[in-house]
Amino acid sequence: MGNLYEQEEATDKLREECGVFGMYDFDGHNVASAIYYGLFALQHRGQESCGIAVSDTNGPKKVLSVREMGLVNEAITPEILDNLKGDIGVGHVRYSTAGSSTRENAQPLVLNYVKGTLGLAHNGNLINAPELRRELEYSGAIFQTTVDSEVIAYHIARERLHSKTVEEAVGRAMKKIKGAYSLIVMSPRKLIGARDPFGFKPLCIGKRDNAYIIASESCALDTVGAVFVRDILPGEIVTITPEAGIQSDTGLCLAKEKQARCVFEYIYFARPDSYIDKVSVYNSRILAGKFLAMDSPVEADLVVGVPESGNAAALGYSLQSDIPYGSAFVKNTYVGRTFIKPKQKTRESSVQVKLNVLREAVAGKRVIMIDDSIVRGTTSDRIVSMLKEAGAKEVHMRVSSPPFLWPCYFGTDVPAREQLIAYNRTVDDICKVIGADSLAYLRIDRLEEMVEGISICKGCFTGNYPLDPPTEDIRGEYQE
Repeated sequence: MGNLYEQEEATDKLREECGVFGMYDFDGHNVASAIYYGLFALQHRGQESCGIAVSDTNGPKKVLSVREMGLVNEAITPEILDNLKGDIGVGHVRYSTAGSSTRENAQPLVLNYVKGTLGLAHNGNLINAPELRRELEYSGAIFQTTVDSEVIAYHIARERLHSKTVEEAVGRAMKKIKGAYSLIVMSPRKLIGARDPFGFKPLCIGKRDNAYIIASESCALDTVGAVFVRDILPGEIVTITPEAGIQSDTGLCLAKEKQARCVFEYIYFARPDSYIDKVSVYNSRILAGKFLAMDSPVEADLVVGVPESGNAAALGYSLQSDIPYGSAFVKNTYVGRTFIKPKQKTRESSVQVKLNVLREAVAGKRVIMIDDSIVRGTTSDRIVSMLKEAGAKEVHMRVSSPPFLWPCYFGTDVPAREQLIAYNRTVDDICKVIGADSLAYLRIDRLEEMVEGISICKGCFTGNYPLDPPTEDIRGEYQE
């Protein structure tokens, strides 16, 4: 983790994992610009580093790449973009859920090996990464990064020596790796997408003219003017070539009977205008708010959301309760996730740098404040206090997820149990800590209803994981 804001102050917000985007233009047009804008649309999934790797399928098999720290529009300049010539490519935005935030760990990874060159972009966590890494190191592998994505790349490269095709090598590697992953692999003449057998991480296919796209979220397809084709299924490997278009193979790595999509994609991670596995993220958040109004009603004058992820749930609460929906906060849109935190001796609050309260909206009113989660409780108390200081008569907090009670090992940085405010505390205890007049969470049994019945992972709420958790804590190393 970098030595910026999130390290200096443990925030209530979880980190947004990573985002991947790949494109193959069969007409030979350059794809770097489209990948750039696709990554821009996925910026919410990772704001520490970004990168693009492209290749010309009709020219020398050379991969041109850039990997830099920072936001997409800051790190990848027009001059850099102009030099990335190729009709096939992959891109990546990264947030390190733990471990080092360095340029070396930025993606896409580019691997040169005896069969050619591979470009790889990965979103997720492998629970057996340390074990696989040690095995590779003992057999002579030298690692350039500390992310488990490089473990995947090495295994694909090794399996390629014994496979007829790259996609077969990907399938063989998938049988060895365990955990959560969405992969985009660029070979000299193929674009390959793969999703773990449980379907933890989202991945979808789009088409624009005579080009195909693979992306973490459908909102990225909209941004580049592509049409949504379909989601990549859990356990599926998709190969895109000019000769065959889209070829699918679920036989290389069969999906599990019990799938486990990360429910927090619908609660917080994904952009509200995305659809994941045919389910509208926006509608899921509206439903969460409606369920909160049904299960935890309270008399009030105004319903507000903590921007941005609390807004849709707040609207849902308002629609169900007939309590007016309004805006109570002004958000500074120019503050990134890694702004320099004010020093402790100064009066500035890092929360107030990001948010300010509209006094006229809340003064004298009973306010229901909706947020997507409370992780450590370090900012919820400050936001409640800000509303009361602005004249709110009462502040009732409603949370559109259940309490976090367990860590996550699958690409979300839910921390150790001892750091979670809900650990060893009742809801009433938490309410007192944050200074609210009342507090209620979304019921666990509402989660399936919220996502229209698809199978989800609820491990961070229940401690029941789809896979046995690792015997060693992988959250501090080898993660992406």
